Amino acid sequence: MKIKTAVIGAAGYTGGELLRLLLHHPQVEIHYIHSNSQKGKSLEEVHPDLIGDSDLTFTDQISTIGLDAVFLCLPHGETKPFLDSHSFPEETVIIDLSTDFRNESNGFVYGLPEVNRPKIQGAKKIANPGCFATGIQLALAPAIAAGLTKNHPLHITGITGSTGAGKKLSETTHFSQRTSNVSVYKLFTHQHLKEIKQTFGQLNQTATNELLFVPYRGNFSRGIWVTAYFAYEGSLDEAYNTYESFYQDAPFTHVSRRDIDMKQAVNTNKCLIHLKQEAGQLIIYSSIDNLLKGASGQAVQNLNLAFGLDEKAGLTLKSIAF
Repeated sequence: MKIKTAVIGAAGYTGGELLRLLLHHPQVEIHYIHSNSQKGKSLEEVHPDLIGDSDLTFTDQISTIGLDAVFLCLPHGETKPFLDSHSFPEETVIIDLSTDFRNESNGFVYGLPEVNRPKIQGAKKIANPGCFATGIQLALAPAIAAGLTKNHPLHITGITGSTGAGKKLSETTHFSQRTSNVSVYKLFTHQHLKEIKQTFGQLNQTATNELLFVPYRGNFSRGIWVTAYFAYEGSLDEAYNTYESFYQDAPFTHVSRRDIDMKQAVNTNKCLIHLKQEAGQLIIYSSIDNLLKGASGQAVQNLNLAFGLDEKAGLTLKSIAF
């Protein structure tokens, strides 16, 4: 029996990426693709690259009965109203890709598998992490858990592709503004800091590190690169041992003792991590694909965990290098 599912808000970047994954997932059957703005249109009209892959049509109406899983790819703030107006059976697994329940309210589990795998397994409500939050947490979680950061400030920079801003056109996302350009936004105030602090507090109750995060808009379409550093007195080998031990059972997070680059992570559900030690600092590089490990790929990973499937099902993706 395949998992009967629906994607709500399926017209955007994360919704489209999710459809690309689910259409080729061996254990999933899509029953509804939902969009208020695109109702009545065929799948290929909205996502032209999916021509020939499915005859699904967008709808603004769904039946909540008979679905095993529902993905919510709605804009931030719209998930709560949708769930208020659509009552799903208790056995339906709900995976929300917005920020609405990342504080683990209303019975939701925070869906970062490398930290919360036991809680996600069998969960019925899962709040998918944010893209920057994923890259930053995976960069620093082992150090936080082991107390390597002590209470030193955590200096973090991150650059993201234009797809991280969503499909709707704005002044900071259109080609003329973004190409050959880099800019800072939400300096030290990014919305993902709340969920990051929540996770770090769960990993180590004594951790009170200040997070000094500088986010950049990049002039590329997809991918995230994070650089984090803090004062550190141990050896680089000790740090690598801590990270490799923390992620030894994580199928998608890989600690490399060789230099990494962002292209290695793009079009995969992987997070790649590399460490350096300079000037009394431990420096951590991490890279993910913002639409996959940072959004839709991680949502499918959480689906697999919730249903007891192979965690990597439907997520063997890498097909190009350049």
